[in-house]
Amino acid sequence: MARTYATSADYEQFTGQTPPSDIDATLGRASRFLESRVFRLCWYEVDEDGYPSNAVVAQAFADAVCAQVQGWGETGDELGTAGRWGSVKIGSVALSGPGSSSGNPGSASGREVAEAALEVLRGPDLTPDLFRLGEVVQC
Repeated sequence: MARTYATSADYEQFTGQTPPSDIDATLGRASRFLESRVFRLCWYEVDEDGYPSNAVVAQAFADAVCAQVQGWGETGDELGTAGRWGSVKIGSVALSGPGSSSGNPGSASGREVAEAALEVLRGPDLTPDLFRLGEVVQC
């Protein structure tokens, strides 16, 4: 069963904004995304359902999910496809990515963890006895 770490009330509290109508589904997608990219690489104690058992860690996870959703909303790019191709030609196929001229692929590699979500997980309340953030590397 997929875990969702934040609610629409968490989102409203974190952002100060009224949640969009599809917030529950978006929070679910962000939860799965962060679980696969970040949470699974970290150390923290869990309850029998796999959620953080410590209230401080659980709140940090909720805030990180909300930050991820907010980041997607700001960029309009939940799928990580914006800016992937600077130009496209269909006849005889010619693709050009944003890093092709500078040699830096930047965000062309797809979905990224929002920096604000990582900032939450680096917060001072998440002491090493409660939570250890793993090393997240993007290839």
